[in-house]
Amino acid sequence: MKIDVIVNASSGSGENAALKERIAELFASDGVVAHVALAKSGRAIIELAKRAALGDSDIVVAAGGDGTINSVTSQLLNTKKALGVLPLGTMNHFAKDLHIPLELEAAVDTIVKGHVAKVDLGKVNDHIFVNNSSLGLYPSIIREREKQQRLGWGKWPAYVWAAIAVLRRYPFLNIRLDVDGKEFASRTPFVFIGNNEYEMETLNIGGRACLDAGELSLYVTNRTGRLGLVRLAWHALFGGLRQEKDFLAMCTKEIWIESRRKRIRVALDGEVTVMEPPLHYRVLPGRLRVVMPENIQTANEE
Repeated sequence: MKIDVIVNASSGSGENAALKERIAELFASDGVVAHVALAKSGRAIIELAKRAALGDSDIVVAAGGDGTINSVTSQLLNTKKALGVLPLGTMNHFAKDLHIPLELEAAVDTIVKGHVAKVDLGKVNDHIFVNNSSLGLYPSIIREREKQQRLGWGKWPAYVWAAIAVLRRYPFLNIRLDVDGKEFASRTPFVFIGNNEYEMETLNIGGRACLDAGELSLYVTNRTGRLGLVRLAWHALFGGLRQEKDFLAMCTKEIWIESRRKRIRVALDGEVTVMEPPLHYRVLPGRLRVVMPENIQTANEE
């Protein structure tokens, strides 16, 4: 087994060097020689992933958060290589939904002893996503958070400040949606598109039961003000969200979103880019080979 590991590192600090050594040691203890590389920027992650995609490794490991996984995955499409995941990010949504252990040693053990399965990806125009994509409030919050972080704020204080600043402005999007041949217009503060169906109610909110059903999930709220958004959040936590008349939830395989705006901010797995509408969302069934724990079964297990 040949393994390339790409570690998301913001700097070449001693801590990152120790992490690199620790990962190599854990693979070696399982009898595997892994080539571990530190990436100091998003561009470096993509360059290392391109190189690994063309190399002779069997598994390419993304060591980082969901944004790192997205960058590595984008370079593995149309190859026979499998993706391994070491969840070193803040939220680690993709790893959690795949039941990959969050502890480093156990995650390494999963890559060495797990099995390969095929899971779906989402795609919008020329960009893929492993978790979700969104328009409206969330991309604006992420952009404001990044601005505050550049000014020296920590990630979570910057996020809280960004959320307050964006909710104070509370921008709306005027869009036209085409879903399964049905068109409707909406004035909305947010649009959320998931790779497979998300749990939107109860304590498991934000989780997915599977990643291989071959569908996208769409969630839109229509003309909801700040108090309405609080009401929706309440129903999401305690039930009744899907009965809300201003909340639309459905599953489909293809979505078109049109807007009069020339450019729209789009969040993809927590990273923000700018795109020109129309936005064409579709599901890519079984397009990603990923290493999962051996005790977790999927419909597309290899």
